[in-house]
Amino acid sequence: MQFFTREDQKISPATESIQFSGPVNVIHQRRLPETAIPAGYCALIEAYSLQVPVPIRLAANGERHRVTDTPDWLIMTPRHQPQASLRGHLTFALKYEGLDLAVLKRLFCVTGPVPIADWVREEPTGSYARRIWFLFEWLTGDQLDLPDATGGRYVAVLDDSLQFDGPSTNSSRHRIKNNLPGNSNFCPLVFKTADLQAYCDQELAERALEVVDKVPRDLLARTAAFLLLKDSRSSYAIEGERPPQDRIQRWGRAIGEAGQLDLDRSELLRLQQIVIGDERFIKLGFRKEGGFVGSHDRESRMPLPDHISARYEDLDALLDGMVAFADMEAQTLDPVVAAAILAFGFVYIHPFEDGNGRIHRYLFHHVLAQRGFNPPGVVFPISSAILERIDEYRRVLESYSARLLPLIEWRPTNSFNIEVTNDTGDFYRFFDATPHAEFLYSCVQQTIDVDLPYETDFLRRYDHFRAALEDMFDMPERTIDLLFRFLQQNKGQLSARARRKEFAALTDHEVERVENIYSAFSAS
Repeated sequence: MQFFTREDQKISPATESIQFSGPVNVIHQRRLPETAIPAGYCALIEAYSLQVPVPIRLAANGERHRVTDTPDWLIMTPRHQPQASLRGHLTFALKYEGLDLAVLKRLFCVTGPVPIADWVREEPTGSYARRIWFLFEWLTGDQLDLPDATGGRYVAVLDDSLQFDGPSTNSSRHRIKNNLPGNSNFCPLVFKTADLQAYCDQELAERALEVVDKVPRDLLARTAAFLLLKDSRSSYAIEGERPPQDRIQRWGRAIGEAGQLDLDRSELLRLQQIVIGDERFIKLGFRKEGGFVGSHDRESRMPLPDHISARYEDLDALLDGMVAFADMEAQTLDPVVAAAILAFGFVYIHPFEDGNGRIHRYLFHHVLAQRGFNPPGVVFPISSAILERIDEYRRVLESYSARLLPLIEWRPTNSFNIEVTNDTGDFYRFFDATPHAEFLYSCVQQTIDVDLPYETDFLRRYDHFRAALEDMFDMPERTIDLLFRFLQQNKGQLSARARRKEFAALTDHEVERVENIYSAFSAS
C-alpha cells in the first residue's frame, strides 16, 4: 500500500483549472429533455475527460422548479444546483445518484489525493467527506496522509435507499460503515428501482412453495425432471448448439446439483469440462490470451467484436473477487439480485475460451439453490424463459457491452484474436447491474407463475389422456407417447401418413375417439 505524504500531494495545473459546463441541450451524445446544467457524475465525466462507461441515468439541474425523474435522466431544480467544483459535484452524486465505482476510481486517478485530503481536513466530521475519503482508499489501495477520524457519527458508505447494500463492517479510520455489496476486485451495484422493489415485494420464493405444495409428489418429481432437462436443452439452444442427448442430460445433472459445492476456480474448471464434453478442439482452462464475442471480416479475417472480454492479465484478481463475492455478499443480498450480479459479471469477464454462456446461466441456479430460493428438488427453467425472450436477453447484455466497447483499445493478433492495450480491469469489477437484475427477476417470475404451473398441469392432463387410451387399447407407453406427439404436431388430427404407417391398425372410429380424447385434453 502506498502512503501519500504531504510533499507527495502535487496537483496538476490541468486539475486546478477544471471548468464545469453551463446550460446545455446535449451531453455525452445524449439529448437532455430540457436545457439544463450537468451535475454529479455527468459533470465530472465531462470536466475531467474521464474514459468510463457513461452511467445509464445522468443528472442535471433544470430551470423549472420541479424534479424530472426517468430511467435516463434526473433533472433537479435550480435550488439543488451544486457548487461548480469537485467537492460540490461529488456531494451531489453521493446524495442523489448513489455510487458509481468505475467513475470514482478513474476520477481519483486523475485528481490524485490532494483535493480529497484537503476536503477531509476542512470538514473532518463531514459525512460526505469521510465517505469519499474511504472510497478513495478502498478503490485505489493508497492511504492518505491523514490521522484517523475522531468525530462524526458512523455513516454507511452506500445509501441503501438508492442501491442494494451488503453486510456492514465498521471502518474506524473513517468512522464509516462499509456496506458495499462486494470487494475491491468485484463490486457491481444494483439500484432499487420501482420494478425491482415490486419483484422483491412479491415474495416469489414463497409463491413457488405454494405451487409445489398443491402437486402430488410423484407428479412433482416428473415435473422437476422435465424442467431440468428443458433448462439444459434451452441453454445449449441459446448458444445455437444442438448437442447429443447425453451431453444435454449430463449438463442437466450438473444444473440439478447447483449450489451443493462452493464456487471457486476448481469448480469453474469442473463445470467447463462438463459443458464442453469433447475437448480435442477447445483449450480448456482459463484464457492465456485475449478474447471477444463477435465475428471476423470475411476477407481480411479482422476481428469484429461485439463484446471484448477482460484481459487475461486481469483474470486472477477478477476471479478472486467473484469467488469472494459468491462466498460472502451473495449470501446476504436479495438472492435474485445476487445471482444477476455474479452471473452477468462472469459472462462479461468471459474467463474461458468456450463454455462461458452456459456456465453464466448455471450461476443463476447456483445462487438460487444455495440460498434456498427454489423449492427442494425443483429447478426453475430460467434458460427456457431466456430463450423465449432472447432479443430482450441480448439487449440486456448489450446494455453494458455497447457502452464498454468504445473505451477498449485493442489490436488484432496473428491468430485473428485481439490484444487489449489499455487498462480495462475496473470496467469488469464495477458496473451497473440493474438491468440485469430486473431481467432475471422477470424470468424467475415467469418460471414460477407460468412455467411451473403449466408443466404440472400438462403432465396431469397427459396422465388422463394416457389412462383413457389404456382403457381403449393394450398399447405400450412409448406408442401412446408417439401417438400424442403426432396429434400435437398436427393440431389434434392424426395425419394421413400416420394412419397409413405407424397407426394403420386403428379403425376410422377408433381414430375419431382418439382425436376426441386429445381434444378434451387440449380444452381442459
